[in-house]
Amino acid sequence: RSLESVRDLEYQTWQVVVYKEGGDEGSVVLRIVGYPGTLRIDHPTQLLVKAGLHEWGLEDITLKNKELASDPREAAAEFEIGPLLNDLSNNRPLRMRLKEVFSDLPIPPYLVSEWRSLI
Repeated sequence: RSLESVRDLEYQTWQVVVYKEGGDEGSVVLRIVGYPGTLRIDHPTQLLVKAGLHEWGLEDITLKNKELASDPREAAAEFEIGPLLNDLSNNRPLRMRLKEVFSDLPIPPYLVSEWRSLI
């Protein structure tokens, strides 16, 4: 699994976790966690990810996770990121946007490399 704290362009800190669900053959999940009490993430919502000219819309799978679905803080969201990582041919920086939560969360190339090593 990969765990890192990153800041969006408004200096909010987010914990970004990527892990393999269900062992080696499972899907790769991206979890984004904000500071509880400062925001509420409504579900389902789509995560938009850009890398250069490429763009992906990742489906919100948060409600499939029983722990997150019942968490009253509502400060986390999960997305299936495996297909995006498979599409990447190199460790490009990513830009993420989660409507009404953050408009630009930069993901550096070293973190993309770490995520790609999970697949």
